[in-house]
Amino acid sequence: MSARERILDAAAEVMRTRGAAKATTKEIARAAEYSEALLYKHFRDKEELILCVLRERMPAPQEQVRPGEGSVAGNLTGIARRALGYYARTFPMMASMAARPDLMAASRESMRKYGTGPQEPVVQLGAYLRAERELGRVRAEADTDAAAALLMGACFQQGFLRYYAEGAEAPDPPESDAAALVAPLLPGLLTRDGS
Repeated sequence: MSARERILDAAAEVMRTRGAAKATTKEIARAAEYSEALLYKHFRDKEELILCVLRERMPAPQEQVRPGEGSVAGNLTGIARRALGYYARTFPMMASMAARPDLMAASRESMRKYGTGPQEPVVQLGAYLRAERELGRVRAEADTDAAAALLMGACFQQGFLRYYAEGAEAPDPPESDAAALVAPLLPGLLTRDGS
């Protein structure tokens, strides 16, 4: 395993247990059994390290979905299932940041610097649904942005409740949990081709 991979693994573990705001680069380097200087050879700053942990250790829910492949209902269920797990795992990393306005402001600014933020799953899901609409698998009149916000919002809330009830190490939810969140959206979204 490369030094970068070990640092990412250590950062994910430290941030899961202490929260992203309280995790220090010194503590992460120590957990990876490297010097803090080596950490900075791989990552510009703590914010870049956090983003890499989120992208590489907790991949975004939409990464594996391609418009036109599979069924829209099946794709949305897969997205919802991954999102439920993603939000349950990332919540403890972000909770300490959200509790402190100064840290939240700094986080918001650093996320802008890297062109990302918590809105990305909603934006990406909206783009996926628009692409499916162009293929004729989602209704022309469907509000894809509202559907994306509703599904990701439900996943965020249910992910939090799962974290609250079972902790950060809870197993990923069953597919039936994800399907239950997707089902109410389908009548307003799908054409016959979207099944």
